[in-house]
Amino acid sequence: MILLVDADSLVFASCYRARESPDSEKYYSDIVDSRNKFDQQFMGIVNHLEDIYPIDKVLCFSGAKGNFRKILSGEYKANRKKIELPPLLSEMHSFVREHYDSISGYGVETDDMVARYWHNISQDIGRDNVMIVSIDKDYRQFPALIYNYHYKHQKVLDISPDEAMFNFYAQCITGDSADNVQYFRGKGIRFAEKYFVDCHTKYQYTRKLYELFKQEYKGKARQKFVECYHLLKLRTQ
Repeated sequence: MILLVDADSLVFASCYRARESPDSEKYYSDIVDSRNKFDQQFMGIVNHLEDIYPIDKVLCFSGAKGNFRKILSGEYKANRKKIELPPLLSEMHSFVREHYDSISGYGVETDDMVARYWHNISQDIGRDNVMIVSIDKDYRQFPALIYNYHYKHQKVLDISPDEAMFNFYAQCITGDSADNVQYFRGKGIRFAEKYFVDCHTKYQYTRKLYELFKQEYKGKARQKFVECYHLLKLRTQ
């Protein structure tokens, strides 16, 4: 098994310290503490999976820059502009690049890099021999093995091709609040399940989704449809 670890969330979390009270400092000030926390979290995940699968290789991904989606839409992740960043975040990205040989890219997101490697590896040796390690639900648009390491879940998802197709098109309707992508306010997963109930092929899903865009955006339907698709679809090439 080859593990593809999306480490961005781990890097971010490694900058935070456990707070004994609301007045306690929330960030680490010593880079050694952040490094130690990252090491413990990263190796804890790998060691756990090694108890279940024979692990042949672990690839780490983090710190991609120059996301093209921000050019497509000025609203993309605009809700994050005022978010305070941990002071050691940049140093931690450098640490992970140096000590874990993390793979990054320019012009895309870390998710796209993971998606690209997953696609190529699964095509080469089979999807049952590669696993994405991440808490990000966006990867569920692929028929992949995905390990969600969040302490409330800690489980391996085995996404079928049918589930993957539904997950992507449903997300086009439900949106992604974390990335500030929302084209159909008030329409959630229950609506998507009913709306796509008769869809089984990519053509059927695409046609049905476009109909919804025409109802909502009239003359701007094509523009909004294409924009939504490219904002949410992870790149595999």
